[in-house]
Amino acid sequence: MKLSIVVPVYNEIKTLRALLDKVGKVKVGKEIILVDDGSSDGSRELLKELSQEDRSLKVIFHKQNQGKGAALRTGFKHATGDYVIVQDADLEYDPNDYLKLIRGLKGPNTVIYGSRFMGKYDKMTSLHYFGNRFLTIVTNLLFGVSLTDMETCYKLIPVSLVRRINIESNRFNFEPEITAKILKAGYKIVEVPISYAGRSFSEGKKITWKDGFSALRTLVKYKFLN
Repeated sequence: MKLSIVVPVYNEIKTLRALLDKVGKVKVGKEIILVDDGSSDGSRELLKELSQEDRSLKVIFHKQNQGKGAALRTGFKHATGDYVIVQDADLEYDPNDYLKLIRGLKGPNTVIYGSRFMGKYDKMTSLHYFGNRFLTIVTNLLFGVSLTDMETCYKLIPVSLVRRINIESNRFNFEPEITAKILKAGYKIVEVPISYAGRSFSEGKKITWKDGFSALRTLVKYKFLN
């Protein structure tokens, strides 16, 4: 199996090299696709340097910042693997958990989510904890499922499915949109436990309470209007 790892990058110069080192050590057939979304902290220059060091890296540059969803939309277009997974450019998620998600596959109509709340999570703020829990509960009520972590970054999705889904969200509401469309396409979401080590806003975390309201609107929109 070949895994397409899509990494949206926006001002992540402090963690990029360490992240790629971790991803490179995971023993799975893979391609790494990095999409710089208009970084201004030197990440673009570092990505150019890294792509010279490792010609297998696929690096795409947005001229200006468009948002995480837009970066993922670009990355998915370049995916050539059997499955795709999103890897945030910080170090909150552990790439070694890819193998847990792969082992959870149960047939062609299955999508695997890595649940932070089934595993070990650390340094998650109260705002993000309760926000994640609330949005997951709303997802369960709207779509009749029993998820524990809808907002997780780690979603192992067949590339054939991701190419059929028209991603409209440009920001962090990508997560509820892709979840709604996966479920409406008739796929089953299976969760496996993963580890998580959060970072604070001072360390570069970008999602805010406003994104929570946007996610809620997105869930309702794609349940009833699309």
